[in-house]
Amino acid sequence: MAEDIYDVVITGVGPAGIQAGIHAARKKTRVLLLGRIENSALYGAHIENYAFVDGVSEGREMLQVGLSQVRRFGAEISPEDVLKIATGDENLFLLELESGRTIRSRSLVLCMGVAKKKLAVPGEKELAGRGVSYCVDCDANFYRNLTVAVVGNRSAAVDGALTLLDYASKVYLVAGKIEVSDELGERLKASDVQVLEGTWVKEIQGENAVTAITLDNGEVLAVDGIFIELGSKGALELATQIGVALDTETFKYIDTNRKQETNIPGVYAAGDIVGPPYQMAKAVGEGCVAGMEAATYARRMKRRSSD
Repeated sequence: MAEDIYDVVITGVGPAGIQAGIHAARKKTRVLLLGRIENSALYGAHIENYAFVDGVSEGREMLQVGLSQVRRFGAEISPEDVLKIATGDENLFLLELESGRTIRSRSLVLCMGVAKKKLAVPGEKELAGRGVSYCVDCDANFYRNLTVAVVGNRSAAVDGALTLLDYASKVYLVAGKIEVSDELGERLKASDVQVLEGTWVKEIQGENAVTAITLDNGEVLAVDGIFIELGSKGALELATQIGVALDTETFKYIDTNRKQETNIPGVYAAGDIVGPPYQMAKAVGEGCVAGMEAATYARRMKRRSSD
């Protein structure tokens, strides 16, 4: 049914996502923003180099002001993470959310940034790529019938642990305090993931490959790999699920043109995820373009489907 379909879904509520939401909503399209402002790199920042602000210098305040504008123009906002993106019938995109619901959209704007948080513990840097991974969706297949650990307490870690059950023989989830939706939490409780809540990883052990991890309570777990999933699903992980191309030099950013279009029709990207410089002014400009272009694309698809 048409009422179940959004015209534009924006993943990420940092400067790029908020600006995309404002401009998409102003084009009278049905817009949904997904994410939490505390996940934005701007949230804890002090702003000194952005024009046209008067009296607003704290990042979190600027984000809150932006979201109020998004609401005023009619966009919807849901503070939850995206777990998976797929393509569906009628050129629609399917997004599985941490709440368990699946939504459909005519277009997508990816604005979730690029930073992958590190644990910063002994052994992490030395064993990166040799048992230390930052992407379950990318590397799960390497751990068939092996023992793995996932560290993190947000949706990326919980969803990653659940995904690994289809590959590994044993899955540990090391989490200080799990903070996910009730629905995702219930899925975790009903699973075979061995949850170690209230603990954290102190050290990663191994010479040529990961062999064990030491927890801050002194316990040592023998594992063949560890997935570090701190925060929500990254844009690169989600983008590659539907074949979005990355830059050919570093493979760290989503490749876009001046309209913020990716190689997948209907998918746009803006902000840090499309490359440096990592500045709010750049993110806002790209978000503006992406939001307008996504809305235009969605309106065009909507007209075609009604013909």
